[in-house]
Amino acid sequence: MSNPHTLVIGAGVGGLAAAVELAAAGQRVTVLERAAEPGGKMRQLPVDGVGVDAGPTVFTMRWIFDQLFATAGSTLEAHLRLEKAEVLARHAWRQGGVLDLFASTERSEAAILAFAGKDNALGYRSFCARSADIYGTLREPFIASSRPGMLELVRRVGFGKLDAMWRTAPFSSLWSALDEHFSDPRLRQLFGRYATYVGSSPLRAPATLMLIAHVEQEGVWLVDGGMRAVAAALRDLAEGLGVKFFFEEGVRQIIMEADRAVGALTENNRELRADQIVYNGDISALGNGMLGAAVTRAVKPVMPQQRALSAITFCMRARVSGLHLHYHTVFFAEDYPAEFAAIFGQGDITAYPTVYVCAQDRGAGRVPEGPERLLLLINAPADGDRRLRDERSLLQYRDKALAVLRECGCELEFEESSCVTTDPRAFDERFPGSGGSLYGRANHGSMASFARPGARSRVKGLYLAGGSVHPGAGVPMSAMSGRLAAGAVLEDQR
Repeated sequence: MSNPHTLVIGAGVGGLAAAVELAAAGQRVTVLERAAEPGGKMRQLPVDGVGVDAGPTVFTMRWIFDQLFATAGSTLEAHLRLEKAEVLARHAWRQGGVLDLFASTERSEAAILAFAGKDNALGYRSFCARSADIYGTLREPFIASSRPGMLELVRRVGFGKLDAMWRTAPFSSLWSALDEHFSDPRLRQLFGRYATYVGSSPLRAPATLMLIAHVEQEGVWLVDGGMRAVAAALRDLAEGLGVKFFFEEGVRQIIMEADRAVGALTENNRELRADQIVYNGDISALGNGMLGAAVTRAVKPVMPQQRALSAITFCMRARVSGLHLHYHTVFFAEDYPAEFAAIFGQGDITAYPTVYVCAQDRGAGRVPEGPERLLLLINAPADGDRRLRDERSLLQYRDKALAVLRECGCELEFEESSCVTTDPRAFDERFPGSGGSLYGRANHGSMASFARPGARSRVKGLYLAGGSVHPGAGVPMSAMSGRLAAGAVLEDQR
């Protein structure tokens, strides 16, 4: 195929990564995006005329982006200014206690020793070793490779290393595995929260997710300009390779001919043809027929009961007093299991939710004077296509979040006009087919990691990228999905 043309639907990080890889390989690439700018969930909302990060706030697994930029003949440093965080996050509890985790495991171990005693400090040491072992086992054969089945994964790891596969603990829950390392319930909360990085409950997610601890220890980076700058850098990189972008150009239908995807009809009634398509959106939009009945067989939609977490977020400019915030701060109530029983069992939000706060004007010792940019996030059920929350109920949820902060010693002062709220319905409207889920399918059960579709859909010429496909949710995983989709396109053209 001479100079083939690929159409990428969606300029989230997966679509951007696919576009870069394909253009670097000599393809003509066109990207269609229904929003006004690239980034997908990596977006900012204006508050008092200032942009506040309203989506992902953590930049990890830098190696994925280093490889991506190198493929395009550039470097990450040429496009982004990154600052490695010394403090990974601060954690505070209503029942008492404040604990910082550091990039240095030695400093974290010393902090845990002072916080919870010798046994828990030793437990942290064994937990880190186990996390590194799981990550080392799965990085290349699972994270950086096309989606395997269980037997294929064992083959990739090596039949002589079945002990390493067993140590990834796919048949234990994260929550139960943490009991083996920590007696302090607050530490089980802290490390159990890793399940929420992929939108899941620690009581039902596999212990394999312990690998996230090692991912953070390899480096958490603060991005100058916020995560939106990552999307802008990828767009610049792609355009430098000749990729053409069309914004505010959503896709109404994927065009099929002779049982193959051959183009797209946009919401502006433009028809674009291509040799193949990379779809970077929630897979349920395909499976539910939102892009045409002919492509519903491409992939099974995620059923509402299978969806991962959504969220209610509050972007604000506020004055902070009391407990000192770091860039990332997490506030816990006492009953962590009740939070997930409410969301995944009753479809509701618990009275005292965990609250994540990103203080975007902090980092490297910076403490702003006056109002500062904050993102507050509480977990919520992904019911945006089935439930309408009125303004009063959203204010009640905000009051719940502020109460948890207050009881942990942190006070916020802000004007009503300086707070912008986003709920699951708004996320569903922005990301059609998702129900507001920010992570696709929940990672519940031992086989959940194999339930996400791979790069090749069931429709010829239609490939998949984004957080709802393999290898999973989150900025680096979505970027890897785009690279894998591009790899599948190129392999199929040989």
